[in-house]
Amino acid sequence: MGRYVARRLGQLVVVVLGATMVLFVCLFVLPGDPVGQIAGSDKARDPAVIKELHERYGLDKPLVVQYGNYVTKLAKGDLGEDFTQGRPVTEILQPKLVNTGKLAVTAIVFDIVIGMAAGIVAAMRRYSVWDVSVTFFTTAAIGIPTFVLGMLMQSIFVIKLGWFELLADGSFKSMILPAMTLAIIDAALVAQLARSSMLEVLRADYVKTAVAKGLPRRTILTRHILRNSVIPVITYLGISFGTLLGGAILTETIFNWDGIGLALIQAIQQNNNPIIVGVVTISVAIFVVLNLIVDLLYAALDPRIRLS
Repeated sequence: MGRYVARRLGQLVVVVLGATMVLFVCLFVLPGDPVGQIAGSDKARDPAVIKELHERYGLDKPLVVQYGNYVTKLAKGDLGEDFTQGRPVTEILQPKLVNTGKLAVTAIVFDIVIGMAAGIVAAMRRYSVWDVSVTFFTTAAIGIPTFVLGMLMQSIFVIKLGWFELLADGSFKSMILPAMTLAIIDAALVAQLARSSMLEVLRADYVKTAVAKGLPRRTILTRHILRNSVIPVITYLGISFGTLLGGAILTETIFNWDGIGLALIQAIQQNNNPIIVGVVTISVAIFVVLNLIVDLLYAALDPRIRLS
């Protein structure tokens, strides 16, 4: 197990470096000069100002040198300096990452509670009205684009009912709508995964044997059915949680939630490369770590799975 974790952590470093390298190349070939955003329209016409800013931020050096400097700083936990504010990227993104984390955790809780409950009910009452209803509503929810769902939630609960404010202010109440917007589609997928996985487990020989032995229904459900059917759901939730922590861009933009997704959009508009690279670096690292956690949970839930 120790060797497996060490190897996966080594892969994390390789993946993060590879992602940032690709991003650096893409940003380098894109048109536009970030110093234009720094200096302003008047000063940007002064060649001396342009040269000074390029030297200050290392933009006058070759791409390989710029990337090498970034990796060196990254090893020390330094994501560079923001072009527009002149502040460390880590300092800027830290509170935004916390906000996105709160939103992601709330959405995942909704996913688990709503999705798992719906999936279990549908599987245990196959072909009933409950099963048909869950299948219908989850299929419909999956087909709704996130931005449409977000605007629909605002139209109903903000404009018509007046239960929430239009723009988020960081409070728990203002987090409910964006979290539900994120959770509805994911909860629908969780429900379908839980249903299909449970139906497959219900047909397994070990479940039939447990029933034949006369074990209590609750014991069969918790120790045999749920424990073995939850693995595909955990896989999806791990990926989904990584996506949310990486920045729910559309949702944060619609609800003006001050997270790293909104920060990424603003950085792209300002051609602020350090923020863009910082957000992507954090997102990739989160994905790899969560994948490692999911793999370790596999072994804990199913002893037949061996990590090597």
